[in-house]
Amino acid sequence: MASWSEFAADEPRLADGIRLLMQQYGPGFGYLATVRADGGPRVHPVSPVITDEGLFCFVVDSPKRRDLERDGRYALHSFPPEESDDEAYVAGHARPVTDPARVARLARSHRAAPQVDWRVFEFTVDVAMLARRESGVAGGAAESHGRPAVQVWLDPGAAAAGTAVLPETRPGSAGGHAVRPAA
Repeated sequence: MASWSEFAADEPRLADGIRLLMQQYGPGFGYLATVRADGGPRVHPVSPVITDEGLFCFVVDSPKRRDLERDGRYALHSFPPEESDDEAYVAGHARPVTDPARVARLARSHRAAPQVDWRVFEFTVDVAMLARRESGVAGGAAESHGRPAVQVWLDPGAAAAGTAVLPETRPGSAGGHAVRPAA
């Protein structure tokens, strides 16, 4: 399980592209998928925090927080941009941040309200994906019929352990990174 910082050091251009899409409206904005107690998926809008230190989320008392506390698996998808169909995706495991100094530093720098019942989770990165679609084609991105350029990064440790799951995985796409068209 790689930290955001480890992923960004290994693949800085991909990390920058994902950060730009997650923060395209100012503060982070995306959709968080968690695993319900019955094993089903649950999706929530969230405001992820991406710093040089890591990928975090302040989570109030809610079903999503209980999901993360029980089963830390997550997937985070960017909110769709208005001008394109580009998308970013990261998945891995969430773990509570328990160091009081680190929690206080993150809360201060991101103006987390101290009177609210929230917990900070750090998201590790097992897989990261960025899909870019051509723009400027007759009518813009909505009418572009070309396949997107997709860049994927798999944490070598997660790939070796078999825990990195990639949507629409194709033979030969595991390990390291690849650029390929989506199906």
